[in-house]
Amino acid sequence: MLNRRILRIKAFKVLYANILAGNSSLAQAETQLDQSCEATRDLYLYMLSVVPALTQIARDRQEAAKTKLRPTEEDLNPNTKFVDNALAKLIAEDIDLNKLLAKKKFSWAQYDLILKKVMTSVASKEYFQKYMESDKVSLAEDCKLFTRIFEEEFVELEELEMMLEEKSLYWNDDLAYALTWCCRSFKDFAAGKSWSMLPLYQSDMLEGPDVESDNRFVHKLLQTSYAAYEKYAAMVAESVTGWERERLFSTDVVLIAMGLSEAVAFPEIPVKVTLNEYVEIAKFYGTPKSRAFVNGLLDRLIQKLAEEGTIAKKGKGLQ
Repeated sequence: MLNRRILRIKAFKVLYANILAGNSSLAQAETQLDQSCEATRDLYLYMLSVVPALTQIARDRQEAAKTKLRPTEEDLNPNTKFVDNALAKLIAEDIDLNKLLAKKKFSWAQYDLILKKVMTSVASKEYFQKYMESDKVSLAEDCKLFTRIFEEEFVELEELEMMLEEKSLYWNDDLAYALTWCCRSFKDFAAGKSWSMLPLYQSDMLEGPDVESDNRFVHKLLQTSYAAYEKYAAMVAESVTGWERERLFSTDVVLIAMGLSEAVAFPEIPVKVTLNEYVEIAKFYGTPKSRAFVNGLLDRLIQKLAEEGTIAKKGKGLQ
């Protein structure tokens, strides 16, 4: 499930938080890393369970409309295509999935206001109206609809983001990634595949003797970055002048230290890959100037370590 971009971000967050707090326990940092990784899969499970919860909101609305003092013909005989959707039924009746949800005590019961807001938004959209008017009734059509809902209604929904952050500190920034995997599961459902728990790391989803463990990768990255942080932070401090000195207490230093650690500790990863990864991360977790700063200084320091023989790549990529 977790790719290496996400794993680098998680290692960065853990390292940055521990440096900021002045913690010195690598074991504690690694525990936090494992919890953060598992939390993303938990968020995926939690968002899958919103399908039957959202469907129930729509069903409740239809039932309430029938009890109006003067119900309309539409109130009395509503279009039940959505409330009868096959995807909600499939998820609600999946024994393995619901055992996990129960074990983790995941429920949407107390968040009906968020779900009602989402359902109101969904009902007003043209894509939903076309779905309701279509004569096509199939699991594939239902999966296509919920993919659209997940792509358009949940990302950047402020109330949802606040709620998720309250439920888990590790869910911050993971929503879009979890939703992407939910949509992949919908695609599998539409193809007739049954649900099964996703492996935590993408390397666990691959086969073959040449597959490298993502678990080992992210732990080694954190370990080496943790051990070498002071040395590489000092290198950064020695390499900057003028306006750049204001960046010495920013996330940029942690990203550069991690980039150097990766370049040294993983000879099989091309320098270009490492450089691009940390520049991309800097775009989201730094300031508007971070991308250029991290790109320039990390590149310069990698070249310096390569000239000293500290970095020695096995294949192409050191240019």
